[in-house]
Amino acid sequence: MDQKPFLEFDITKLKEGTVHEIAKFHKSNFDVAKIVNNASALKYTKEIKKLITEELQTPSYHFVKLFAGNVYSGRLTEKVMREFTDLVGKAFTQTISEKVNDRLNAALNKEAEQQQEETQEPKEASKIETTEEELEGFRVVVAILRRKLPVERIMHRDTQSYFGILLDDNNRKPLCRLHLNSGTKYIGIIDQNKDETRHSIASVDDIYKFEEYLLKTVDLYENE
Repeated sequence: MDQKPFLEFDITKLKEGTVHEIAKFHKSNFDVAKIVNNASALKYTKEIKKLITEELQTPSYHFVKLFAGNVYSGRLTEKVMREFTDLVGKAFTQTISEKVNDRLNAALNKEAEQQQEETQEPKEASKIETTEEELEGFRVVVAILRRKLPVERIMHRDTQSYFGILLDDNNRKPLCRLHLNSGTKYIGIIDQNKDETRHSIASVDDIYKFEEYLLKTVDLYENE
């Protein structure tokens, strides 16, 4: 057996890594070969961590020379080494502090994102459903208006209240409105004041009866 223990811990201050190591001694996980190999790694890791702590607190000559020799192009005199002893200590302290801050900020940002996702209200599902009958009505209107307009200028925009047909996809230029989702079907004709007058229709084929009105609506916008 080694003179020094390969694993030491304070049961009142257990860390996650320590718990993981202790779990290897549980009856269900116990493997002598693995524990022996792991003991060697833990022993050396412990000693290396001890040396790192000592070097951070009081950098040794060889430790300082390692870094100074890589960044300083001149001769490493005693004065230069004294300066670098201080610089190396500060550099390591700042590096550790920055790493800790980066991890803390990353954890805080992640937590903030999770809270935002949890508190964000789910988007309400759209209640608008364009029916085949509305699209058929749109095709009838296009068939009428294409005598005066290019087809690409005639657009539709469905809403909860009506199925709107627009010139140039502009809400300020309604060509007509179809109300086909209730018991009684209507076509809304737009006058010169852009007011809507509803007319009852039995089916989308009745839209052809309003050809004259629809063409006059086009003239209202083309003559503006």
